[in-house]
Amino acid sequence: MVVKLRPMREKERIAKVMARAGLCSRREAERWIADGRVAVNGKILDSPAFTVGEGDEITVDGKKLGAPEKTRLFLYHKPAGIVTTNSDEKGRTTVFDRLPAELPRVVTVGRLDINTEGLLLLTNDGGLARHLELPANGWRRRYRVRVHGTVRDSDLKKLADGVTVDGVKYGKIEAEREREQTSANVWLTMTLTEGKNREVRKVLEHLGLKVNRLIRVSYGPFHLGGLPEASAKEVSQKVLKEQIPGFFK
Repeated sequence: MVVKLRPMREKERIAKVMARAGLCSRREAERWIADGRVAVNGKILDSPAFTVGEGDEITVDGKKLGAPEKTRLFLYHKPAGIVTTNSDEKGRTTVFDRLPAELPRVVTVGRLDINTEGLLLLTNDGGLARHLELPANGWRRRYRVRVHGTVRDSDLKKLADGVTVDGVKYGKIEAEREREQTSANVWLTMTLTEGKNREVRKVLEHLGLKVNRLIRVSYGPFHLGGLPEASAKEVSQKVLKEQIPGFFK
């Protein structure tokens, strides 16, 4: 049976449609198109700059593309020591090796580095992943950080004005002392919106502090809470549409 696309007001990019069908991310779709794996109405595409609409028939590796799935979002408690990637050239354990078996095919919303644990958002919709990652949306990420060294409150306050480290400008960061664990280890709470690569670690190293534990506890309105390590929990459709109304318009 040929599965046709649901009615659209206007045509959409082929990579976006493939991502919404839960088949792959947009970037993966673009690579598959470049590799000659995708056809529309029997014609193999040679460029991702192609739009499709109602009635177009899409095949990938000769198989008909399924109907778009409903958009779903999951909260996942990433353990430390695993990488946020589909495959790893060094043979290290990835997030996808540890996901619960009942989850559908998902992509990650951004990344957490190998030694960072805590909340990682997962979705079956590549378009939603991209929407949530956009810096323009200003979603706040909150972390609990355990550091070794001398913490100066005056240094933490300066982060509210942004800081430049090795030529990279980091925006406003809210940082405050949480509690002291020992005389040499201090827990901090840090909130930021940009989420640049290894931002928390680099900024704190700039202040002379060594991070020995880093946990992301929230991403926008979504919180880690008491979710067990390596477990996932789906966000209800009601909450999803309430918290991200702009995406569902």
